[in-house]
Amino acid sequence: MKYSGQTQFKHNTQPSTGILLVNLGTPEAPTPAAVRKYFAEFLADPRVVEIPRLVWRMILHGVILRIRPRPVARNYAKIWTDQGSPLMVESQAIATKLQAKLDQALPGPVHVVLAMRYGQPSIARGLQQLREKHAERLLIVPMYPQYSATTTAAVYDEVSNQLQRWRWLPQFRMLMQYHDHPLYIQAIADQIKASFEKQGKPDKFIMSFHGIPQRYHKAGDPYYCQCQKTARLVSESLNFATDDWMLCFQSRFGREPWLQPYLDKTLEVMPEQGIKSVQIIAPGFAADCLETLEELAMQNAELFKQNGGESFHYIPALNDSPAHIDLLLALIKQETKGWPETDPDTQSVDVESRAANAEAIGEY
Repeated sequence: MKYSGQTQFKHNTQPSTGILLVNLGTPEAPTPAAVRKYFAEFLADPRVVEIPRLVWRMILHGVILRIRPRPVARNYAKIWTDQGSPLMVESQAIATKLQAKLDQALPGPVHVVLAMRYGQPSIARGLQQLREKHAERLLIVPMYPQYSATTTAAVYDEVSNQLQRWRWLPQFRMLMQYHDHPLYIQAIADQIKASFEKQGKPDKFIMSFHGIPQRYHKAGDPYYCQCQKTARLVSESLNFATDDWMLCFQSRFGREPWLQPYLDKTLEVMPEQGIKSVQIIAPGFAADCLETLEELAMQNAELFKQNGGESFHYIPALNDSPAHIDLLLALIKQETKGWPETDPDTQSVDVESRAANAEAIGEY
């Protein structure tokens, strides 16, 4: 393997900490061509679809990439903004506000760079940007509160793949999950309380999480259990009675069983059970995206009302709210303990002495 050159090391350069904030990704435009390109990368990842590669390549390229891009592009068009994809817009806003917060709260220098696991800006590009900022310490922050091999581990794979090409590796840490962090639970609970104050209390409250195939859970993926814990902690913080709320899973595709109960099937039968008003939040999504704005707030609202429901309200993701930025700051402090740019109790690098020592031995 040919190793890529590190940005030229200079002994008088101030080292920094790099924060790579990673979300899932999005097509670059609400068009079939852009969706096809995005799907070709996303669905080719063996972490996402655990089917023998030869069989899956035939299905992906022979069927899915021919059929799915056009209807999915129409769905993206429903939520696309003048600034672009909502996921990208919200993620960029989070990164910008987080950088400002870090500049105020930490000794620094600390640099936040946004990357997407699939599509652009890529993880490779984000790591390169941090390398150019002389990041000798690197924290990867996947924006997935609940760990799954399909998401968090997929980020690790790509970061590892890129770092294998580097000659000089930074100190490296990675946030694996924050599904039960007190600030996360409080932020979700506060979103719900604010909705209840404005909309009133519904007949049933739903916490919806993205699904994964049941066989992933049976193989040892902790995602299902972490979703359950998040929902339980949120419900306890709000003093919900057992009948007040429920947990569901959304966004399944294919024919095999996924985590249950299925959200769409649940919404279909609720009205005949006397449940006429529903409010729903998706705690697993750090930023609003296709699955929340189009699938939840549009498709599922229509499904509920077609079957006799009267009121359906989607509660937005945390997005760039102050509570979300405070949560990310706390997580970064927690994960970078002992690093001079983020921990005031840790001695920073004496750049002048390092440069003088290097010059004394002819290395400068």
